[in-house]
Amino acid sequence: MPVPRIYHPETLRTGETVLVTGSAANHLSRVLRLKPGDVVILFHDDGHDYTARIDRPAAGGLNISVGESRPANTESALRVILMQGICRGQKMDLVVQKATELGVSAILPLSCERSVVRIAGERAARRREHWFGVATGAAEQCGRALVPQIYPPLSFPAAVAELPADSTRLLLDPDSPTSLGVTRPDANAIVLMAGPEGGLTQAERQAAHDAAFTGVRLGPRILRTETAPLAALSVVQFLYGDLGD
Repeated sequence: MPVPRIYHPETLRTGETVLVTGSAANHLSRVLRLKPGDVVILFHDDGHDYTARIDRPAAGGLNISVGESRPANTESALRVILMQGICRGQKMDLVVQKATELGVSAILPLSCERSVVRIAGERAARRREHWFGVATGAAEQCGRALVPQIYPPLSFPAAVAELPADSTRLLLDPDSPTSLGVTRPDANAIVLMAGPEGGLTQAERQAAHDAAFTGVRLGPRILRTETAPLAALSVVQFLYGDLGD
């Protein structure tokens, strides 16, 4: 069995003992049935994996001794930010999970005019926490030592305000005459914007163009909201990231 990888929400230091709680502790002790002395790998957003050993059960979880660290070397040199029109539950979960596996740096959920799902207030905070959990599980599985940043649901103007100024901004648009494969990034980050199930309105497309987005298409077929961003991520990671290595 592969050594389990577990995300830890606090800074890790070699030689210290940390308390792993919640679903992570339950997974290790009840699902995998690991015992004191068994080896696990911990990580916490510093690009390193930490070899660790289960020490003993503790109130609310497991005490785990942190050992030596090593670079995970699983991050793409290409920074990709995904602006995703919020879609129905399982579709959005799929996008978050697979985008994490494909090396996305951050995900900005967009509240669009045609979004079927409307999220605000406390529900928005819960959904963000849920999406972070999905991304965390995907990072644990695929070997990443960084969990993508997950933003709360944002309007388009608020999302644009979060983007780096030096980014190549691409709007996934099946009506565009320009293919994604012929674009060339001219900045330190690529931003991919995908609409929800109902697509983007003309006003939203115009707002994107006004914010320096260039429309690009992914072949002759119209792709679903959960398919388009994953296909685009695969293309840009192959052309400019690490999928072509």
